[in-house]
Amino acid sequence: MQVLVLAGSRGGEDPVALHAGVDQKCLAPVAGRTMIEHVAGALLAVGDVERIHIAANDPGALATLPVLADPRIATGGCEPTPSLTVAACLKRTGTPLLVTTADHPLLTPAILERFLMDARGLDADLAVGLVRSETVLAASPHTRRTWLTFRGGRYSGANLFWLARPQAASAVAFWRRVEQERKKPWRIARAMGPGLLLSYLLHRLTLDQALERASVKIGARARAVLLPFAEAAIDVDKPDDLEYARAILQARKTG
Repeated sequence: MQVLVLAGSRGGEDPVALHAGVDQKCLAPVAGRTMIEHVAGALLAVGDVERIHIAANDPGALATLPVLADPRIATGGCEPTPSLTVAACLKRTGTPLLVTTADHPLLTPAILERFLMDARGLDADLAVGLVRSETVLAASPHTRRTWLTFRGGRYSGANLFWLARPQAASAVAFWRRVEQERKKPWRIARAMGPGLLLSYLLHRLTLDQALERASVKIGARARAVLLPFAEAAIDVDKPDDLEYARAILQARKTG
C-alpha cells in the first residue's frame, strides 16, 4: 500500500509552529516525539504499508528523525497547496493511495486498520473517514471541531482518505477548487450547486444522501467510513489543540 502524509504548511507563519518554537508545524513535539514521528510510527505498524511519501516544506529538516530512517519512508517537498500535492503523488503512485496528515499525533494503528478495513469493503472510488459528534464529545466535551451537519447527525473529519480507484482524481480536482473553504462546509456545498447548498443549510439530507449527490458533481463515487474512535477526529490546527494532544498522550504514557 502507498501512503501520502501531508506535512506542509499552507503559507505564512503557522501558529502551532510558533507556539512550539519550531520551524515547521509537523516538528512540534508531543510527548517526547514530533507530530510527524507519531504519524509515521502508526503507519509503519500497519502490516501492508509498502511506501510512505512524506511531503514537507523543508524535507531536509526531517532527515535526522529516528523513525523516518525506515527504508519504507521517502521524504520530499510539497506543492503550494495540499490538493496539488495529492494530485502530484497520485500521478506517480496511482491508486489505491491512503492520504493523511502530519498534524494528527493521536493517530494509532487501531484507527488506521479499522479505517482501511471498512474503506476497502466499500464500492467507492473515494472513502473519507468521519467521526460522529456524539463519539467525540463523549470523550472530549470541550473540544472545538468543525462539524458537518446533516439530517440525523453531525460529523467531524478524521484526516483519512482512501483513494481507491483512478476516478478519485476527479475528486482531487474538485478539492483544488474549494480547499480554501475547508472550514466552511456550506461554501463547499454552494460550489456543488444551489440545490445541494439549500439542502445542506436546511439539513434535509442524510450523510449518505449528501455523498450520493456530491458524487455526481465531483465525478467520483464517494462514501464515508464512520470511526468509533474520538481521537481520530482530534488533529492539531491551533496551539490549544497541541496542548490538548500533549495532555492525551501524556495520560496514555502514565496510564
